[in-house]
Amino acid sequence: MSAAGERPARNIALQLMYVGTAYHGWQIQKNAATVQETLEQAVGKVVGHPVRFTGAGRTDAGVHARVYIANFRTVSTIPCERMPLAFNARLPEDIVVVSAREVSEGFNAIGSCLKKEYTYQVYNSRIRNAFFVNRAYFYPKRLDEAVMARAAAAFVGTHDFAAVRDVGTNVRSTVRTVYYFDVERSGDLITLRVCANGFLYNMVRIMVGTVLYAAEGKLTPEEIGEILRRGNRVEAGPTVPPGGLYMTKLWYREPVGLDTDPEE
Repeated sequence: MSAAGERPARNIALQLMYVGTAYHGWQIQKNAATVQETLEQAVGKVVGHPVRFTGAGRTDAGVHARVYIANFRTVSTIPCERMPLAFNARLPEDIVVVSAREVSEGFNAIGSCLKKEYTYQVYNSRIRNAFFVNRAYFYPKRLDEAVMARAAAAFVGTHDFAAVRDVGTNVRSTVRTVYYFDVERSGDLITLRVCANGFLYNMVRIMVGTVLYAAEGKLTPEEIGEILRRGNRVEAGPTVPPGGLYMTKLWYREPVGLDTDPEE
């Protein structure tokens, strides 16, 4: 990035939040607006040179992030405390830089991430709520959150999650560890929170779809373990819509400005 004799580039981690409705996911794609491309264009204008971001995960089209970490390198001397206001002035209202911090040279937003939490929202009422359009999955049939919690608990632990993965990306292994998968109801809103050391393509949305199948009586919570062991995608539930999904927590050993830092 810098020529001989220029100051060395700093590695900067940004904490972001974004509403994903208008974007075709995080990662840059041809002929489609993405969060990464929008961010790179805005930040490049401020720092005065092209930048390339590494993001904490490849969120899909329509998926949101209440918390997201992305890092980039820059020779700019803008202090980190001034970066959020400067970048936000160039960004659309649905992407916000919350904070900026200089991190070590070896830090990588995805490679250095220890675990992630996603939250999925289901609006469970006979009448839809206009304020939850593209923010929660409208599900008019009454759901039993106790059955949902039992089904969700069946995913906790280290398993081969091939049965709850859509084909889309090549991975070395489909084994992951889920640390918790909690279900809570507050009025008509059901919130499902799942934390793991990594997620496969559409894994969270299929896990939620499987939990909803259990609540409908299409399978029992006790069958989920066997579905995972057989690894057959057609036995699990459907892939629920993206608008109810949010990235909500990230853990790193190196402090990047999050409440969960550092995590050993």
